[in-house]
Amino acid sequence: MEKEPIIRIAAKGDGVTASGRFAWGAAPGDLLLTDGTIEPGPHHVTPPCRHFGRCGGCQLQQLDEESLAQFVEARVSNASSAHELGAQHIAPPHLSPPGSRRRASLRAESSQGRVVIGFREAASHRLVELAECPVLRPELVAVIGPLRKLLITLGQGQGQGKAKKGKHAHARMAADIELTLTDQGVDLGIKGLSAEGLALTEAMLDFSRQNALARLTLDGGYGPDTVWEPEPVTITLSGVAVPFPPGSFLQATEDGEAALVAAAREWLGDCATVADLFSGLGTFAFALAGPGTKVLAAEAARDAHLACKAAAGINGRPVHALHRDLFRNPLLAEELNRFAAVLLDPPRAGAREQVERIAESTVARVVYISCNPSSWARDAALLVEAGFELKELRPVGQFRWSTHVELASLFVRGD
Repeated sequence: MEKEPIIRIAAKGDGVTASGRFAWGAAPGDLLLTDGTIEPGPHHVTPPCRHFGRCGGCQLQQLDEESLAQFVEARVSNASSAHELGAQHIAPPHLSPPGSRRRASLRAESSQGRVVIGFREAASHRLVELAECPVLRPELVAVIGPLRKLLITLGQGQGQGKAKKGKHAHARMAADIELTLTDQGVDLGIKGLSAEGLALTEAMLDFSRQNALARLTLDGGYGPDTVWEPEPVTITLSGVAVPFPPGSFLQATEDGEAALVAAAREWLGDCATVADLFSGLGTFAFALAGPGTKVLAAEAARDAHLACKAAAGINGRPVHALHRDLFRNPLLAEELNRFAAVLLDPPRAGAREQVERIAESTVARVVYISCNPSSWARDAALLVEAGFELKELRPVGQFRWSTHVELASLFVRGD
C-alpha cells in the first residue's frame, strides 16, 4: 500500500502531504496510507485528553512539543511571508503549558433532567460532556461537576415558573457558561437562565459558598445580575489590582500575558508617551506606565474603560483612560502625532481604519498585538507601505493544542 509522509500541519490543523492530501489528526513525519489511515511517526504522541477527536476545543493534541512549536511559528511566519512584510527576526514561539488557561466559555444543555456541560463537537452543535480538560486551570475544572447539579435545580425552577404562568413547562434547558479565574477565585457567569423565588436564590448562594466562588452572576436576557460577590472582584495587571466587570476580556493564560507584556516593555519601555489602543482593562497600559512613561488608554467597552480609569486613579499610575470607539472614531493622525509610540491590540477582525490613521501620522514606533495572523498581516502591510519596517515577530501559543495563535510585533518607521 502506497504511503505518503505528512510534511506540515495546515492552518486548520490537518496534516498535509507533498501531493496535497489532507489528514485530520496527523503529525509531521506520519505516513498517510492510500485508504486514509495514518501510520504514526516520531512526532506523533498520544493525546492527553479522552475527549480529543470529538471535542472541538483542541485540534493538535497529537503533536509533540517540537512540532506544536513549529506550527505556532509557521502560522505567524506564513502570514508575514504571504504579504511580503520582510520580518527581520522571528523569535522562538512561546507555548503556554497544560492546565494554564484561566478563562473558558462553555455551553450547558439539559434534557429529561440530565445536564451536559462542555465544548461543542467539531463542526457540530452537539456538546461533549467534559469529564476532564487538560487545558484549563484545575480550579475551573473543579467547578464543572457541582455546577451540573445547580443547573438542574435552576432548570426545574424555570420550568415550574412557566407552568405557574400558564405556559407549558419545557424539560430542556440551555445556558452559556463563562468561567474566569480572578484574584479572589473563580468568577462564574450563567447566561440564558433566570431564577425566581427564595429557594432558587438560596440554592445559588449555597453553591457559591460551598465552591468558594469569587462571584456568581445570572443573566436572564437583560444583562448580568450579581447573585454572590463577597468582595469586589479584581484581576492584577502588572501589580495593579483592576476591577473585573463580568464578561471582560482577559488574556487566556497568565504566562501568555507575561510574554506579550515583556515584548511591549522591551520595545516601548524608553518611550515617554504611548497611545494604547483597544486597551481593555489596561493589560499593556499598566505594564508601560511609570515614572518615565505616560500612557493614553483608549477603549470602547464602557465597563472596561471605567475599570481601567478607577485602577489608575487609586494606584496613582500615569494612565489617562479615554472612552472611545476606535472603529467608528479612530484616533486621527494629528492626535497620534503627540505620541512617541502606539500599541494596539484589536479584536480578531483587525483595525484597518485605525492603522490607516497611524500610517498617516509621524509616530515612529508601533507595537501590534494580534490574535489573528491573517488580519494582522493585512494591517501590517499598510504600515510597511507607509514606510515602517517589521523589526521583530514573537509568536505566542496561549490556546494550547488549538489552531488559535497570537503574536507580538514591532514596527519602526524607516529613515
